[in-house]
Formats: sequence, C-alpha cells, structure tokens
Amino acid sequence: MSAVELVALAASISLLAGWRLYLVVFATGLAMKFGWVALPEQLRTLDVLANNWIIGIAGAGAFAEFFADKIAWVDSIWDTVHSVIRPVGGALLSLAIVDSADPSWQVASFLLGGGAAFIAHAGKAGARTLVNVSPEPFSNVVVSTGEDVATVGLFALAIANPVAAVLIALLLVALSIWLVIAARRALTRLLEPKRREAV
Repeated sequence: MSAVELVALAASISLLAGWRLYLVVFATGLAMKFGWVALPEQLRTLDVLANNWIIGIAGAGAFAEFFADKIAWVDSIWDTVHSVIRPVGGALLSLAIVDSADPSWQVASFLLGGGAAFIAHAGKAGARTLVNVSPEPFSNVVVSTGEDVATVGLFALAIANPVAAVLIALLLVALSIWLVIAARRALTRLLEPKRREAV
C-alpha cells in the first residue's frame, strides 16, 4: 500500500468513525480476525482490533447504537454523549493506520483523523436535529438505516480502493458542513417564535 493510499485509508476510516465508531471497529476487527483483509506490515498495530474482547465490546456498542440511532431525540442524546468519543476514536484509528516513525507525522495524523471524525460527527448530529423536528415518525429510521448502509459500503470501498473512498469522503465532509449550517438555521427559525413570546 502506497503512502497516498495509507493516508486515504486513514482519512476514510476516520470519517466513518465520526458516524459509526463501534461499527467501524467491529467490522475492522472481524475482517482482520477472519483474514478478509490482508493488512500490510505497517498496519500490524491494528491487530489489537482483532482481539475477542475488543470485537465483543465494539459489537455491543454497534448493537446499542443501531437501535438508539433510530429513535427520535434518543439519537441526539446518543450523539451528544459521543461528541468526544467519536473524534478521539477516529484520531486513534488514523494514528494506528499511518503508524509512521516520524513523530510530527504521527501528530498530524492524530489531529487530522480527529478533525475528520469530528466533522462527520457534527454533520450527522446536525442532520439528526433537522430530522427530529420533522413531524412524521419514520424519517429517523430511514436516515439511520441509510447511514448504516453507507458506512458498511464506504468501509468496504476504503479497504478495496482507499483513494476512491477518500474522494467520496471529501464529498461527505462538504455535506456534513452544509448539514451543520442547515441545522443551525432550522433551530434558529424554530426557537425564534418562542423568544418573541417570552419578550
């Protein structure tokens, strides 16, 4: 795997961790344990993800998140709790993937991975805020299921073709930023009448 592909893989996995950290760790651990992914030598630090305990914990987290993410406002509470966990997880995954001997490259990888995961997380949380203010009850299930499918699909693409995955990931970053701005505007419009009534 070339340096460009490693950086692309780290960026893609970090972004996906911002959406579904537990699912990404679980899928990576299973893929490594059963030999579905042949890791190059420089990624051997990720071997810890194939540990039965790590797979079990990540699987339990993915299971809980699968259901919590489909219930209006429970998903927003879940996202709030994970506002630190997902970016840190994305940063650590990025650091483990790059695994450079150069400390400055490690710090850059950690910061960029954490930043990518935070942007993806913020976009997800912003989208959920927009969905939660909609009157019908099914949009949460549809959006959450779409995120599940997109995460698995992009994860598979990141393993097979990291450069293509990072291009899609960059589009998702732009979408995430737009969703944060749109959610902020929607909340402002929603709260404005209540502020006027209070005055």
